[in-house]
Amino acid sequence: MMDKELEKLTRLTPPAADPQARTRALAAAMQAFDSAENNAPAAQGIAKGWRPSSIINWIWSPAVNKKFLAGSALATLLVIPAAGYLTFELTRNQPIVDQERIEGTVSKKEVPIPTGRPASPALSEAVTEESRPAQLSAAEGAQVLQDKEQAIAARKSDLNSDDISALLNKSGGTMSEGAKRSVASGAAAPQQQLAEPMAVAPSPAPPTESRMQVQVDSSRERFANAAANPIKSVATDPVSTFSADVDSASYSFVRRSLTGGAMPDPQSVRVEEMINYFPYDWPRPDKADQPFKATVTVMPTPWNHDTELMHVAIKGYDIAPATAPHANLVFLIDVSGSMDEPDKLPLLKSAFRLLVNRLKPDDTVSIVTYAGNAGTVLEPTRVSEKSKILSAIDRLEAGGSTGGAEGIEAAYDLAKKAFVKEGVNRVMLATDGDFNVGPSSDEDLKRIIEDKRKEGIFLTVLGFGRGNLNDSLMQTLAQNGNGSAAYIDTLAEAQKTLVEEAGSTLFPIAKDVKFQVEFNPERIAEYRLIGYETRALKREDFNNDRVDAGDIGSGHSVTAIYEITAKGSPAVMNDDLRYGAANKVPAEASDSAHHGELAFVKMRYKRPGEDKSALITTPVDDRNMVATVDAAPQDVRFSVAVAAFGQKLSRTGALDAYSYQAIGDLAAASRGADPFGYRSDFLGLIRLADGLSQ
Repeated sequence: MMDKELEKLTRLTPPAADPQARTRALAAAMQAFDSAENNAPAAQGIAKGWRPSSIINWIWSPAVNKKFLAGSALATLLVIPAAGYLTFELTRNQPIVDQERIEGTVSKKEVPIPTGRPASPALSEAVTEESRPAQLSAAEGAQVLQDKEQAIAARKSDLNSDDISALLNKSGGTMSEGAKRSVASGAAAPQQQLAEPMAVAPSPAPPTESRMQVQVDSSRERFANAAANPIKSVATDPVSTFSADVDSASYSFVRRSLTGGAMPDPQSVRVEEMINYFPYDWPRPDKADQPFKATVTVMPTPWNHDTELMHVAIKGYDIAPATAPHANLVFLIDVSGSMDEPDKLPLLKSAFRLLVNRLKPDDTVSIVTYAGNAGTVLEPTRVSEKSKILSAIDRLEAGGSTGGAEGIEAAYDLAKKAFVKEGVNRVMLATDGDFNVGPSSDEDLKRIIEDKRKEGIFLTVLGFGRGNLNDSLMQTLAQNGNGSAAYIDTLAEAQKTLVEEAGSTLFPIAKDVKFQVEFNPERIAEYRLIGYETRALKREDFNNDRVDAGDIGSGHSVTAIYEITAKGSPAVMNDDLRYGAANKVPAEASDSAHHGELAFVKMRYKRPGEDKSALITTPVDDRNMVATVDAAPQDVRFSVAVAAFGQKLSRTGALDAYSYQAIGDLAAASRGADPFGYRSDFLGLIRLADGLSQ
């Protein structure tokens, strides 16, 4: 070996030692050192000068030689336990971090080091109660400390992967390719896997290990508990009212679970968010005078031949980038200790860098962080000073508890300070949703957001990571802040949400958008709204402009699907009323002028900055009907496939007899143009769900 450290070890090993035994001793000392150095607490001892050369120097010191060394065989026996004992002393009762890579994600868990057992796997069989030396004496410790300055200067980085690999091969050990790459890049070689598992008693981690990562506990994640919409009788309840929803978080939750090898929590599946995740080529208005238009299609239900689907799709007016208003954005970033995960703060920083690169030079960015206390990282800064903004993002670090309410107040203050009249003023909250300091109830935070939105400042909520995810709170904040909620699980999702769909994410064209559908009891017996359980409104809320509802951004598409049952169909679930049924028929439905209509769709919306709503209406009749599923437009069929998948995952009884294979066939036949691969990825999720459900 040509490296300095191995040469030093070789010189310190007695020449009389058997060459093979000598090599094994050197390898054991080096591997014991590697194991200690890879452990954070042990590194403190290493910094004091405990190098492999120091280990060997102590073993071959005159004081020890006189007591223990009688020949090369005895020397070999003592090198190994001495090196192991040193590592053991450095790592006693300290946790090590064992990383397991599963399906592209890294989880971490604590493994306590037991007392009475060596830390190095190479030494696990060599150290016994008889061979372990006692505590170092003062003279022996002094001998070791004499090498301190020389040991610190002898850098482990002088070793290259080939040298270590060759040394381990001679001693019967191996080195993985990943370890070689780590050494080549200057990182410490990873600890070798134990030859046999240790049965140990748990040992608590020391309080100084505040950054120790633990295995994800998904049971702490919070989702709103909303039962699926029931089948309603038109005779008694002919009107359905709900708020528009352009959120997409649920689809990302589902994808995260399935690609992680588990079926998603049914409560995490919001069918409307899965449908609205995909871009569709619905007909759109030609002018901004009417911000969106509705397209209705009535088609046979793929999973029930005795019912039909009424598919309502709207597309928002798309603002040209050149005419987009100026943006005043405040990044409100959670830097609490729970964000110290690769898929949280590091991913968040990369996501915001993508967004900054998408903004115009005259746009303004501010940054507020919160973790126990709120702090302003960046005052309002023009995007023309991009390097200053990106540098502020790069400096963010995680640590502390989560005081979100104070951060929200500070963020809105900055947004007000840089307010752009007739522009976009928006706070972008990025968090794992774990608010545990200050006003932490959903209702308290809801009131804060409601007060601030009246000043013309909207809110977007971006969720990151898993384990602490509070989706229920994310939904509450977004819905009451005139904004939307998305879940960022990959950098590709950040690109989709913050770059490709930046217009719809940032620039609203209509607020408080509400839907109301009235069914004609002469034609329709029953209906069921698919999804929108958390967006339901009272019938009287539709005309009440004081009631908040969802917003639609530039180019946004919104899709709602009803499963409807015609009168006389064998699928009708409710018996006819014996008393008073005629009195419950709306007057409009009995009018001969509307006799052929199936339903009447109404939409209310407000323009940004206005308080009075406008109305758009669309009648639905036989002209909207198609005879077969294949006759429906391609995007309609694909969105129906997504709706079927969401219902299947949420365990809706209506889909019990409809297989994942059938859903996949419907989606594959209607995939169409797929420039970004979203629909192809969806087909992969169907296959995963099919396999996991077996």
